[in-house]
Amino acid sequence: MRPGPRGRGLRDPDLRDRLYELLEHDPLAYSAGSRFIKFIIGVIVLNVLTMILTSVPELDARFGTPFEAVTILSLIVFALEYLARLWTVAGHTQRKGSALSDRLGYVFSALGLIDLMAFLPASIVLATGGHATLAALGVLPFFKLIRYSPAMRSLLAAVHAERRALIGCIVILIGAVLTFASLLYAIERDVQPSKLGTIPDAMWWAIVTLGTVGYGDVVPVTPLGKLISTFAIMSGFAMIALPVAIISTAFAEEVKRRDFVVTWGMLARVPLFSHLSAAEIADIMRLLRARTIEQGEVLVRRGDTASSMYFITAGEVEIALPSQHVRLADGTFFGEIALLHKTKRSGTVTATRKTRLLVLDAQDFHALIARMPTLADHVHTTAKARLADTGDLALAELAQGEQEEGPPA
Repeated sequence: MRPGPRGRGLRDPDLRDRLYELLEHDPLAYSAGSRFIKFIIGVIVLNVLTMILTSVPELDARFGTPFEAVTILSLIVFALEYLARLWTVAGHTQRKGSALSDRLGYVFSALGLIDLMAFLPASIVLATGGHATLAALGVLPFFKLIRYSPAMRSLLAAVHAERRALIGCIVILIGAVLTFASLLYAIERDVQPSKLGTIPDAMWWAIVTLGTVGYGDVVPVTPLGKLISTFAIMSGFAMIALPVAIISTAFAEEVKRRDFVVTWGMLARVPLFSHLSAAEIADIMRLLRARTIEQGEVLVRRGDTASSMYFITAGEVEIALPSQHVRLADGTFFGEIALLHKTKRSGTVTATRKTRLLVLDAQDFHALIARMPTLADHVHTTAKARLADTGDLALAELAQGEQEEGPPA
């Protein structure tokens, strides 16, 4: 008799897979993964806030024990999360290596090091009693937000993509600092020996001036020195603008690329478009517009003219039909058959949760299938297949439309 799965515990691969999905995959707003992310973000914020308040002597003297308890609990949560990620990563990497190599890959990855530094240094300092040092380490858990913030990940990806250009900017900045520092040193070393008597001293002035900070602690006093400062200030604007322009452009491209990949992946999973080429899918993506509806918001009402088809990228909607209620979740789509047959909506569509949609207007839909015969054929084939499913919204729409229009003459 074959033994059951009971008693396998942590050796159960299904448990590890489920935990990996919870920890690593981007969840929807209503999933368990989303609640876990909100919990971890809450712990991070609470931990960082506690570290900040601990540095205030009056607050630390009054609430020292609660602050220490929050710190210890936060470190335990971070440590357990790190161990869980270390355990579940085995078998879930692109290298398809051994469990040990997968775990070592996570340990030495950027996110792995951030997860480790979020609790290990503070734990050591807490154990040794270094109170002030512990407060200084409170900022480290903040960097864990990189994992949970698509914007921060996109920014880091943009910086990494433009690292050569940014290194070039740094080289140019160093050259400008050396040039202006050397010039001012040669001009004012005898006039201000205490402030500009060496090139390193002059480099401080050059850095502050090129950075457009201008503390005023070191300023030229000779006419020629002031002229050099004028050119240094104008050069500082370029030194600031150049890397900012590079990063902002790369960041915008990274966000656009991420949105493109997400939309592409969603469209490629839709049976209606799964057979199309990359160029054809890209053509369709240009016609789509994004829309977000809140929980309880009505998308379409019964009797409305069908003017669009919808793709659910995240969330869930409920369609109230005359005879039943149908729920559609992310990755599904509806409305294409009503557009084909120009019928009216037979049900009211309401968001049960906050839902993100991609909308294809009727005019674009008909223009699209008019210039893509293969897509038109596939649309009709898919429509016939969906009509066989009595639980599909499209069938009810078509039946309702035929009832309202009456039998053909």
